[in-house]
Amino acid sequence: MVSLAVVVAGMIAGLVLVAIGQWRLGCLVVGAFLAVGGLERLLLPTAKAGLLRVRSRFFDVIILIGMGAAIIALSILVPQN
Repeated sequence: MVSLAVVVAGMIAGLVLVAIGQWRLGCLVVGAFLAVGGLERLLLPTAKAGLLRVRSRFFDVIILIGMGAAIIALSILVPQN
């Protein structure tokens, strides 16, 4: 439960940064915490119940880390005006 709270708090912090106009930093924070969520899914023990039983751990890790890396790459590569 704590690991979910860490990821959610980081995502909220990133979205707040985007909302106040720091879009590049906010996107970096969102991407980083998506990757953190993927690493937590990889390292933490398997869930006994809930929605995590439906998907495989491999799928979750690949999607979360892949999306985190993509958001980080796009936030770095998009030119500033």
